Amino acid sequence: MAGPPGIEPGTFGLRVDRDIHIDLVEFRDFLLVDEQKSEVTARDYPALVRRFLTSVNYPITVDSVRAYLKRVKEACSRDHYALTLSALKAYLGRYKGIPQLVSSFKFPPKTIKPKDIPEKTELQRFYEALDSPIMKAYFLLTASSGLRKGEVLSFRVVSDVDFKVRMLRPYNHKGSTKHSWVSFYNKEAEKVLNEFRSKLNKRQTKSDKLLPISNRDFKREWKATQERTGLKITSKTLRDWFAEEMGKLGVADRYIDAFQGRAPKSVLARYYSDYSPEKLRQIYEKANLKLLA
Repeated sequence: MAGPPGIEPGTFGLRVDRDIHIDLVEFRDFLLVDEQKSEVTARDYPALVRRFLTSVNYPITVDSVRAYLKRVKEACSRDHYALTLSALKAYLGRYKGIPQLVSSFKFPPKTIKPKDIPEKTELQRFYEALDSPIMKAYFLLTASSGLRKGEVLSFRVVSDVDFKVRMLRPYNHKGSTKHSWVSFYNKEAEKVLNEFRSKLNKRQTKSDKLLPISNRDFKREWKATQERTGLKITSKTLRDWFAEEMGKLGVADRYIDAFQGRAPKSVLARYYSDYSPEKLRQIYEKANLKLLA
């Protein structure tokens, strides 16, 4: 009896008898539709699976999966290993229907490390060392909203920003653990953002992006600023600082989670708290978050 597509009859070995590109395109659709994964997951998993498929011998067996994961574990971080295993479990176990190939592999235990939140003076020094107005605007938008780098850089002027109340609408999350409410940016960010946008050249104004900058230019200036200041500040650092600072200012954890696009964990937060934009705006304004002052 023939097994499911891609399985050699009588074995658990996988035989890739289709064009890999076509297979991974359909795997991406499976992630988006069947599993309701986010666009980021649907982008990253196929890339990791492609690397796996082009690195192993066929037919694929438990032993060949183990050998590949061993190489990943020795060469990469714990997080990358966990992401690779998650991608393989989705592809081999759920998409190809061969859970026997990956069911024995466990995820590495998470190690809880205390976060090293920089002092406000260090953030100020990093900010002052940034060269371009657009990067200064990005820095303050991220630090005062608590949002992710990808969210801040993807904002569209017309659809995602309410300049009157300084509200941001990050509607790009569709995963099972990430949801989008709204967040805000403070008056410090507003001033720098308005100054930057008033000086946009004609080429830049054709873009509907709030911060029209290429990923290459972003990385180049950010890395140069890290080297110049000696501060290993990242976008994640700004996000962590926001959560820490808002907590110090008396904002409840569930509202900090809402600002940062995390799903509420408790039943109370999930079903009974008021997450309306107006309620969140009142909480944000009352906190009076400041970085430069």
